[in-house]
Amino acid sequence: MTGFMRDDPRLVGGVERRVFLRQTLSLGALTLLTGCDISDQGGVQRVLRAMSAWNDRAQSLLFGGQRLAPTYREQDVVRDFRYNAFFPAAASPKLSAAEYRLELSGLIADKRAWSVAELHALPRETQITRHVCVEGWSMIGKWGGPRLGDFLRRVGADLSAKYVGFECADGYYGSIDMPTALHPQTVMAVTFADQTLPTAYGYPFKIRIPTKLGFKNPKWVRLIYVTNRYPGGFWEDRGYNWFSGS
Repeated sequence: MTGFMRDDPRLVGGVERRVFLRQTLSLGALTLLTGCDISDQGGVQRVLRAMSAWNDRAQSLLFGGQRLAPTYREQDVVRDFRYNAFFPAAASPKLSAAEYRLELSGLIADKRAWSVAELHALPRETQITRHVCVEGWSMIGKWGGPRLGDFLRRVGADLSAKYVGFECADGYYGSIDMPTALHPQTVMAVTFADQTLPTAYGYPFKIRIPTKLGFKNPKWVRLIYVTNRYPGGFWEDRGYNWFSGS
């Protein structure tokens, strides 16, 4: 499986502040609920991991493979959609359509690489859905692109596998459960507001998942892989809940 830098300074910058705040709140709650000695970091971390795993299981049981996220009207679309990353928009990866190739790995029968032209030629779905950020803001956008599930079927992915993972040109990485990958609203978004997806939003495509929080929607995707081994994710490996349904 091709790997990208998982500690890119552009991504790591600012992580400590967010994780510190999250863990401070979690530790305080644990102190009240369990009576844990806050100095027992090993014990606290074990409880945190157990709670996160319980949350993942509960959310996966509640997730409906065909239950749709709310959709909105054309006039609800925010044209000046918020850019969100740990580096300025001008520093976004600028991927050349001529040179870009989407790599495939893992439990996939046809691992040939895909060009931008081939991806853009696939049948598309359009959705107007709300992007919900873990930071507390949300915006409605109009996204278009092939369904990820249709693409996985086309390339002969093992649909009984547990996970679909992504690695991105900026060093970001993430993963989702297979039922979410096959959900009819999970798309490989190649357009925004009926225009080619801008560089700042993830050109040549981003994974758009309206049933998940925003950090589960990776941009500038360079690799898709299918696996039964838990892949984690950039934020999840730093303490965020993995399932993170919206």
